[in-house]
Amino acid sequence: MSDASESDEIDEIRERKKEQLKSELSGPESPAEPVHVEDTAHFRELTADGVVLVDFYADWCGPCKMLAPTVETIAAETDATVAKVDIDELQGLAREFNVQGVPTLHLYADGELVEEMVGVKDEATLRELVARYA
Repeated sequence: MSDASESDEIDEIRERKKEQLKSELSGPESPAEPVHVEDTAHFRELTADGVVLVDFYADWCGPCKMLAPTVETIAAETDATVAKVDIDELQGLAREFNVQGVPTLHLYADGELVEEMVGVKDEATLRELVARYA
């Protein structure tokens, strides 16, 4: 093997190692799309770490449909995970969190509920909240 090709191989290995370390240090990325909550255990798992915006919604709810593109943008363009809870499918979870109107938004930071909002919120408000706790 020539010195030049050996040097190139070493440079490639260094570059791969550098990318691997960078990835490990930055931690897991938040999903770029809202995550549909399957059950209570899934909800607890999602809200345990990081910044998580939870959208309690119903398919029949007009304001929820208006809010949907905004929460999709928050998921795609911020470091927050966005979780969607269908209150008709997960009535027990909605009751546990005393969700009486939809849409209801909860913001979690490292497992703690830090904000609760009812009704449609604009993108700027949600971005500001996420940034505050990120």
